[in-house]
Amino acid sequence: MRFRTERDHLLDALTTTSRAAATRGGAAPALSGVRMEVAGDRLSLVGTDLDLTVRAVLGVAGADDGVCVVPARLATDIVRAVEPGAVTFALEEGEAVLSAGRSRFMLRALPTEEFLRTAEPAAEAVTVEAAGLTAALSQVVRAASRDDARPILTGVLLAAEAGGLRLVATDSYRLALRDLPGTTVLAEGQRVLVPARALSELTRILSGVAEVTVRLGDDEASFEVGDVRLTTRLIEGDFPNYQQLIPSAAPNRLVVGREALLDAIRRVKLLAREATPVRLRMDTEILELTAVTQDVGQASEEVDAKYEGTEMVVAFNPDFLIEGVEAVEGDEVSIETVDPLKPATLRPVDSSDLLYLLMPVRVS
Repeated sequence: MRFRTERDHLLDALTTTSRAAATRGGAAPALSGVRMEVAGDRLSLVGTDLDLTVRAVLGVAGADDGVCVVPARLATDIVRAVEPGAVTFALEEGEAVLSAGRSRFMLRALPTEEFLRTAEPAAEAVTVEAAGLTAALSQVVRAASRDDARPILTGVLLAAEAGGLRLVATDSYRLALRDLPGTTVLAEGQRVLVPARALSELTRILSGVAEVTVRLGDDEASFEVGDVRLTTRLIEGDFPNYQQLIPSAAPNRLVVGREALLDAIRRVKLLAREATPVRLRMDTEILELTAVTQDVGQASEEVDAKYEGTEMVVAFNPDFLIEGVEAVEGDEVSIETVDPLKPATLRPVDSSDLLYLLMPVRVS
């Protein structure tokens, strides 16, 4: 096996595929690597932990067909470290040899027989505009749980709704919902649960592209962008009935500048230590933010706002509040509340496509 290519092209492919390589103990050693296969003038790279698989293909020169598996992180670090320009790769007596300029590296190859081959996706392909999907994913994925003890909550629900696609994620403390009108990738009434980790990787791959091809099967989802394909197993189980969590009406509504609110939360948060919430006192024309940490100190800041409703104080986890405000596009954000103990909703002022629901923190 032998090939020659440009360092930057190889680095991009290795970086993309190595993020899917297994990092947890217990997996076959080869799954911590990237499988590299040369056929003609094409090099195929694959990284997988069996739940998530990423494949990239690039053109190469001076090639001899062959296959090997190299340690994902180490190979990526080496290619990143060498000088820009031509890189030559060869497999010699069980060792991967990489040469660039006056540098030469030899790596012990991992056993190729332990690297399980993945089947080609068979589901019907649907092409989707990438920019809208990327924006929706960035708004919703943040609300998914990172706790594997509740696998259902580590996924993002994709559901076919009238006129488009709905994305929903929750970790039981907050919920993000985004509608994509006119986007159809599912059959009528179909719902699938895609791991949030896979969709986070997808947002990286979608950067700067116009379209993505989506294939949703019975047990896996596949996303293709140019010469890169990401495939992930779907999560089995029933997603919570999220609609019952959304208040049907909210009598109190605050409208405030998005950037001014974000800046104020970040400053006040400096005194929100040890899981201390940030309190929001809502009044007619003033929003006051306060954080008090015993034996440390306190901070407060006022922000101009428009408020309609009963004066109240409601407290939130500052990190969750920041992520909710960041998810809202536009110059202003609307915060709607029922009372200090019921979920609040954050929305854009001029759109109904996004909803970020946040549970308040009970304070004395």
